[in-house]
Amino acid sequence: MKFPKPHTLKEIASIIHCEFDGNPEHVIKGMNEISKVEEGDIVFVDHPKYYNKALFSKATTILINKKAACPKGKALLISNDPFRDFNTLTHHFHKRNFSTKQISDSAIVGKDSVIMPGVFLGNNVRVGNNCIIHPNVVIGDDCLIGNNVIIHANSVIGADAFYYKKRPEGYDKLISSGRVVIHDDVEIGALCTIDRGVSGDTIIGKGTKMDNHVQIGHDTVVGKNCLFAAQVGVSGVVTIEDDVTLWGQAGIPSKLTLSKGTVILGQSAPVKSTEPGKKYFGSPAEEAAQKIRELVLLKKLPELFRNKE
Repeated sequence: MKFPKPHTLKEIASIIHCEFDGNPEHVIKGMNEISKVEEGDIVFVDHPKYYNKALFSKATTILINKKAACPKGKALLISNDPFRDFNTLTHHFHKRNFSTKQISDSAIVGKDSVIMPGVFLGNNVRVGNNCIIHPNVVIGDDCLIGNNVIIHANSVIGADAFYYKKRPEGYDKLISSGRVVIHDDVEIGALCTIDRGVSGDTIIGKGTKMDNHVQIGHDTVVGKNCLFAAQVGVSGVVTIEDDVTLWGQAGIPSKLTLSKGTVILGQSAPVKSTEPGKKYFGSPAEEAAQKIRELVLLKKLPELFRNKE
């Protein structure tokens, strides 16, 4: 999320009432969670395991819960609760103003697009030309839909990210301020859910097609011409390159990269990033041919043990 205008380190520290380490005039342009940070951003970190990752990320301002050696050219915001203060900044710079109308006054629908009964379009939604949005689809605030897009009944585009911090009293939610961006010629099946980014965008590339009951997590980027069958589940912060196929009930853990042309067979779940053009099967998934050979050999184990006896 970029701020409407740059702010100084001193100004940001005054919003969250915390100490800082660095030039008071150090410039801050926005804020993002660790997977999306860019130069000029704030990133937060509250666990020693991730201190170095945050300190040496692209972020130039680190919201952190201890004093640390600050890398050259960067600055620290020192807070006793970075998660809370990251939310405070989100509230400050991205105030939510929920629409109570079925189609917000600020929503724009392109030429020759069909919006069927029961569709909800939130604030600042943009729907391109020649789209078909079927009944009871929900498209949340700020989401962008390209041209020639079809979204089938009861799908939800732009639900909040599933991102929580466990506290003694329960779960504390990280506020979502990102968007969903769907490019041209995409088709989304019925009852699909695509979550908005925490502070960046969840992106569905041109020409991608999804069957019914597909879930796409926050900040995931899906490339061009991908094909997802029914009940596929993709976690947050996954990178899926062009021409990837995910067959029914495949599950993709967070932060993996599925390289161009990867095929994940039904009910399979990789635990590491894939190689281009290869087919995977099983849970944990391996190259399909190798996994099938392993299953054939497993069937022979009882006979092998009988022969030993």
